Amino acid sequence: MMTHQTAIQDPYAKRWKILPVVILSGFMATLDSSIVNVALPVMAENLGVGLNSIQWVVTSYLIAISAVIVLFGKLGDRFGKARVFLWGYLVFGIGSLMCGLSPNLGFLVFSRVVQAVGAAMFMASNQGLTAETFPANERGRALGFLGTAVAVGMLAGPSIGGFMVQYFNWQMIFYINIPVALIGLVAGKRLLHSQAASYEDGSMDIPGSLLFMVMIVALFWAFLSGEVYGWTHPLIQGALGAGALCATLFFMVERKADHPMLELDLFRNSLFAGGLFCGFLSFASMFCLNIILPFYLQYILRLLPGQSGLLMMVFPLCVMLTAPVSGYLADRLGAERLTLVGLGLMTAGLVSMAYLDGASSHLDILLRTGIMGIGNGLFQSPNNVIIMSAVDREKMGIAGSINGLVRNVGMVTGISFSVVLLYNRMSRYLGYPVTSFTEGQDLAFLYGMKIVYMSAAAICFLGALLTFLRMRRSMPDAD
Repeated sequence: MMTHQTAIQDPYAKRWKILPVVILSGFMATLDSSIVNVALPVMAENLGVGLNSIQWVVTSYLIAISAVIVLFGKLGDRFGKARVFLWGYLVFGIGSLMCGLSPNLGFLVFSRVVQAVGAAMFMASNQGLTAETFPANERGRALGFLGTAVAVGMLAGPSIGGFMVQYFNWQMIFYINIPVALIGLVAGKRLLHSQAASYEDGSMDIPGSLLFMVMIVALFWAFLSGEVYGWTHPLIQGALGAGALCATLFFMVERKADHPMLELDLFRNSLFAGGLFCGFLSFASMFCLNIILPFYLQYILRLLPGQSGLLMMVFPLCVMLTAPVSGYLADRLGAERLTLVGLGLMTAGLVSMAYLDGASSHLDILLRTGIMGIGNGLFQSPNNVIIMSAVDREKMGIAGSINGLVRNVGMVTGISFSVVLLYNRMSRYLGYPVTSFTEGQDLAFLYGMKIVYMSAAAICFLGALLTFLRMRRSMPDAD
């Protein structure tokens, strides 16, 4: 009882002890996303499946997180973010064990869904816990450290995964999560028990939750499979139609529900809605870069996968170095100015990337992707501060989960948009339809890549323009 009373009197007392536990979750979620990619060819060979099938190991993880992350944000606000967060470590560890023991692809994909549910639990809670644990004048720095952990996970994944696969086996990339999850669970139970108070009463919105899950699964599957089946295929058309129908029913249910899963009133706050939309634009443009760049490096410059990986490390490295600084500066200079600068640098970086050609040097690529990384690092932490500071304390769980969902939607949008636009422009250049890289047609690829990167720059510039206009409206009248 005394511990609970002390926590009420000084809710920030354990903040610097709690932060590493929260940071660990962000690191694990992105590490496990990026660590799998390098092992896919070996996994496909060992499980006796093709590369198209093994891709579900990655996409099932992304879809499952997106389907349940908002639900867990709502559960965190109702039952306590710490409870949901700690259960996330447990479920993630169990899912990792199941992945390592998988005898076939079907069980592996199912295990990845279990793992994704655990990841969604702590992804839905970690931003809210961080914002709730730290006072407003330190919140930007704390969220900056969380952003750094995400970048480090992205950065370390390919190298750790390559080492594990080369010297052990693909199962080790999942087994490595188990001791880390146990450490996070044990440390979290010691530090976070006093944070588990409930803010909200009332029944859960079961119809809304089910409609949301079906909507996300249908739409994401369609977006990620459109290029495989063709956008006019009945399966793709059916999935898009089912997703649209569920979306319509979902918003109708949410307007009438006493305790809606997704509180639409949150979006009336212009800072919250604007921050989410700019975050969506930044991730969509960033994944336009990430999905096209490996093909350019390996098909146009003829680099080995290892060399390509080293060049691509500069982006997350710049994010890792910039994010804590931007969070610190956001606490002192204001978050919106930094988001504007960050989006401006990302726009400039994408424009410069559009002018890469077959003779570009490694230094050219490093400098241009470095500009993108610095811009992204300057943008993400302050933008998270804007989003989390725009809601009341008792709504931080749902706000953080919506932010995570928007991030995933931006990723899927960027991947789908860039691939469709690239092959569309290549087809127009060549005069016949193509759905993959055509050997000996480097100029067609470079033409398509330029259009993709210029389009991504326009998307990023839209975010910068909206931020600038929002800042102008919030300025005091000069008169």
